[in-house]
Amino acid sequence: MKIKLLVLDIDGTIAGASNQISSKVRNTIKKVQNQGVAVTLATGRMYHSALPFHQRIASDLPLIAYNGAWTKDPQDGEILREYSLPTAIALEILDYFETGDLRERLEIHTYHQDQLYVRKITAETQRYIARSGVMPHAVGDLRPIIKKSTIKLLAISPEMGLIQQLIEDLRLRYSTDAVHLTQSTDIYFEITHAQANKGQAVQQLAEEHLGLEAEQVMVIGDNFNDVEMLRYAGLGVAMGNAPELVQSVADWVTDDVEEDGVAIALEKFVLS
Repeated sequence: MKIKLLVLDIDGTIAGASNQISSKVRNTIKKVQNQGVAVTLATGRMYHSALPFHQRIASDLPLIAYNGAWTKDPQDGEILREYSLPTAIALEILDYFETGDLRERLEIHTYHQDQLYVRKITAETQRYIARSGVMPHAVGDLRPIIKKSTIKLLAISPEMGLIQQLIEDLRLRYSTDAVHLTQSTDIYFEITHAQANKGQAVQQLAEEHLGLEAEQVMVIGDNFNDVEMLRYAGLGVAMGNAPELVQSVADWVTDDVEEDGVAIALEKFVLS
């Protein structure tokens, strides 16, 4: 069946170390659009951090942000999908992240009304700012923000072993019906509403908004937060820089982001 919708991740997929879309990838996406394929993004980024990339590929579709917790149409501002974390669970997880020495070993981000809140500005915060283009609000205690509502919690640590331990611990504490736990990088542990994942968001966009079937959808991603949409799509492509477990659920594996793997996949499956 012919591909009618292409959904792309940003970091590690269309944007590598430079934090830019290469001219080859951008031009190939344009060729795909000229063939009548609709293109949009599905990312773990905040909406307004992802919007410049959405504009660079000249998408006229809604943008999927926060790992599928938030879908917004930039053209009219309509929010098509919004799933905030249950407040009680978000507060419990924050308490856990601040137990003992975890408080000093983790940087915690929380998000409310597409704004980023942190306890304080650290070197890790500065790296996040440089990549995302987002200016955070340093508030000390994150609890008052979470009590209003939060779309996502993000725990950051350069200790990859610690991130894995946190994931294992929270998977024992909470069922998949309570929260969605995933990673967007080795050092980013992301917690969202149980129904907030890219797979469900892409399915909603394709089937309810565009009237398409899964077989007409192609997705490309590079990390664990892309797994659900790789499984949903009729054609799921993993990047060459994706972890082996992510590659194993894809239908095909393309080249690394730095080698314009997205362009290679599109030339093979859409433009050939």
